[in-house]
Amino acid sequence: MFTGLVEGLGTIRELIPEESAVRLRVELPAELVTGIQLGDSIAINGCCLTVIEVDENLVDFQAGSETLSRTNLGVLQPGHRVNLERALAVGARLGGHFVQGHVDACGKVAGIEEEGEWIFMRFAVSAELDKQMVSKGSITVDGISLTLVDVRLGEFSVALIPHTLEVTTLGQRKVGDMVNIETDILGKYIQKLTEGERPPLGETFNA
Repeated sequence: MFTGLVEGLGTIRELIPEESAVRLRVELPAELVTGIQLGDSIAINGCCLTVIEVDENLVDFQAGSETLSRTNLGVLQPGHRVNLERALAVGARLGGHFVQGHVDACGKVAGIEEEGEWIFMRFAVSAELDKQMVSKGSITVDGISLTLVDVRLGEFSVALIPHTLEVTTLGQRKVGDMVNIETDILGKYIQKLTEGERPPLGETFNA
């Protein structure tokens, strides 16, 4: 579990193809490497991955075909910057909102409008995703907890303060860039309840 408060930026140093996955070698800031152990969970652009190797400030992760196809991790190249957040510690402050690190789908930057030092950024998403959003609710974009300004069919917008633009990858995004989207888990449950989704009759689970 995460909060959507980015702790720092990492840099992709190497992408190593494996049989059914890709190993991502990420250079982490010194302040994030301290205490990291094998098996720890770290969100990279909002996608929860497991630490499989640590070599000083270089940390390795594996991303399978499903992850690569559903997130923007599949388009990363060496030198690209990524948002990083370690898993939420019990008793820590929850400054953002509950983020699972399970990316729902990718969206695209649809528009960027400057208003002084602030930026209003619009994102295009599938119509299925916007059903789980509400104005002034929470949304996670590339692992960043944000407040929804406006929600329309297949599109939503957020207001970005200078600090967010400075310490996350959103300050580098351009129109057309792909971003990872995770909607608020509460929206998912409400949608399921209101639409009456049920598993097929007679279907059972065999362990």
